[in-house]
Amino acid sequence: MQEYLFRTSHKPRPLPAGRWAMTQRWNDLLFAHWPIPASVIAPLLPEWMEVDTFQESAWLGAVPFWLDRIKIRGVPPVPGVRGFPDLNLRTYVRDRFTGTPGIYCFSIDASNLLAVGVARMVYHLPYYWAEMRLEERADREFEFYSRRRFGGRPVFFKARYRGLGPTRRSAEMRGGSFESFVTERSCLFSSNRAGQPIRASLHYIPWPLEDAEAEIERNDLAASIGIKLPNAAPVLHYSRRLAVYVWPAELVRPALAGRPVTAVAAPTG
Repeated sequence: MQEYLFRTSHKPRPLPAGRWAMTQRWNDLLFAHWPIPASVIAPLLPEWMEVDTFQESAWLGAVPFWLDRIKIRGVPPVPGVRGFPDLNLRTYVRDRFTGTPGIYCFSIDASNLLAVGVARMVYHLPYYWAEMRLEERADREFEFYSRRRFGGRPVFFKARYRGLGPTRRSAEMRGGSFESFVTERSCLFSSNRAGQPIRASLHYIPWPLEDAEAEIERNDLAASIGIKLPNAAPVLHYSRRLAVYVWPAELVRPALAGRPVTAVAAPTG
């Protein structure tokens, strides 16, 4: 992974202090989002976290993709962690200490057992090992399958989705839009073994979003946490690829504030 120059003018908060710990690239990602009453989501969150809403609703997202170009700072490439599919079930929140907007994952399924173990140990994220396949059927059209291993009750996800190509509307994503609400998230929240709130700060360029179509044949993710999805079709988006920087996990408390940097992570070459 090449080094990147940092600009952060598009970010809702300053660049995090310190040095990033890991980089990776997210590819061929589907966002499928359903509106859920905030009163349904709130009891499932840690007490130090509050639901973030758009148009007076919480949102639950199923996000299948595959990642590659995984680089841990100061560590040679790790054999067996070159690239693999990933699937997360997420919602959007703010911590009660700083009001920082972030992502909270109820579950993350991945096909790479080593990555599952490392993410659970280092970032305390709810990773599960899964049998997964992601196959490209045509340009910007994919078939995704996931079956969680050793998780007790079966949890399946099967979908076919396609990006519809960039449009002026998707290229001109503005603050206050739904697209901005789900993508302008500067950190990933979780809790450590002691139950303390932690976050891993994230940095990336503005999401290159497209409209999308999808046929979701099976989706057990929401039911696995006790949520019934509405009958309405989800809001769909597709993204081709995105380079992501991840900072070390840190305790969430008011004293932790990013240093002021004015300037979007853009490739140097």
